[in-house]
Amino acid sequence: MAAGESRGFDPAARFMSSEVSAKSSAARYRVLLVEDVGDVRAVVRMALEREGYEVIEAADGISAVESALLERPDAIVMDMSLPRLDGYRATKLIRQEPTLKGVPVVACTALNRWEWRGKSIAAGCDAFVTKPIDFAQLSAVLSQLLARRRVS
Repeated sequence: MAAGESRGFDPAARFMSSEVSAKSSAARYRVLLVEDVGDVRAVVRMALEREGYEVIEAADGISAVESALLERPDAIVMDMSLPRLDGYRATKLIRQEPTLKGVPVVACTALNRWEWRGKSIAAGCDAFVTKPIDFAQLSAVLSQLLARRRVS
């Protein structure tokens, strides 16, 4: 055994095996992440990529609609307070495209009141996650919505 090697617990190997397991469960789904705050977008991107998702980014509502039409993601995580076109109107426009009607949209906002949840669902969102984001919850919601989409 070389100097510095150990036969015991290998945290890197454990991390890598859990990384492979998480990635296989996400099956390389493509998620459009729509968030105007760069730092928040970067953190959410890293969390989604760690789960195995391929992430496409948009920083405003108009770019979200354009990216959805061009990229055809498997799911969308949509901030509802966006510049140029808010997430509610962007979701409504995305829902008008026949090929995107079945794509799950998860509303993601710090506005955690029942009327905002209702407004998100009325706009066409399938689920609602509040900020600060609980990444385990976001992952579970995406997994459930994508599994439901796969079945139908």
